[in-house]
Amino acid sequence: MSENGKLRLTELGALVERSQPIVMVTAYDYPSGRLADAAGVDLVLVGDSAAMTVLGHDSTVPATMDEMVMLARATSRGARRPLVIGDLPFGSYQVSDEEAVRNAIRFVKEAGMDAVKLEGAGPALSRVRAIVGAGIPVMGHVGLTPQSATMLGGYRAQGRTAGAARRLLDEALALEEAGCFAVVLEAVPAPVAAAVTEALEVPTLGIGSGRECDGQVLVLHDILGLYEGRSARFVKRYAEIGASIRDALERFAAEVRAGEFPAEEHTYSIPDDELAAFEGGLADRPPSRRGR
Repeated sequence: MSENGKLRLTELGALVERSQPIVMVTAYDYPSGRLADAAGVDLVLVGDSAAMTVLGHDSTVPATMDEMVMLARATSRGARRPLVIGDLPFGSYQVSDEEAVRNAIRFVKEAGMDAVKLEGAGPALSRVRAIVGAGIPVMGHVGLTPQSATMLGGYRAQGRTAGAARRLLDEALALEEAGCFAVVLEAVPAPVAAAVTEALEVPTLGIGSGRECDGQVLVLHDILGLYEGRSARFVKRYAEIGASIRDALERFAAEVRAGEFPAEEHTYSIPDDELAAFEGGLADRPPSRRGR
């Protein structure tokens, strides 16, 4: 830990050496960041899945850099101890190394991120090298990469043939060689993810990729039952906060309509003499137009 209690990037390797799985949560705002911090998670990813869970889109693609910076800035205010990672959205790094570095710097300077994440290998490798060369840590992401899900045939598991599994392993190794400090493996068959994890020196974070990864990540809205869209097979709900919220709102609406809220204990008083003086000054006020 650093002097302010912040988890150091170099401590991730120590967790792996102790066989202590790394815990990462995807969150998008100050309350979520604060709760993740209080729960003791190691990493908080401000993911571009916010396009779906927070902004109401059908995919991650519409998320803009400005939107991600705003969400990341709020999350970092709450998540003080974990490492906080900004997810570079579609279009923010595909054009050029220079554009990728520029947007990674925005995440660090404007939003207080400790690192950034990007998807894929191939052309993304030069982006990784450029961003790392600018002094910003990068997390890689292979397997199911939502920004390019259409090219992958939709939201489905990857690496399910021998050739595809080998390509996935090669991509992960290339990301490590390019300078990534960790690699997310999404929707990868567990034996393939285990082989990738064994081959890499840097930690792997699995999402739908089995327990042999060095750590696990889930989206906070999935964990809490807040997202009502179609959930992936790997999602496990640990609470149904969405149903509780809906119930609370329904009870609030019912009490307002029944005249039960606010009750006396929810209102403020005024001294009798001040009220009398106030009402005395209203003698010449125009008649009420409200019909009551």
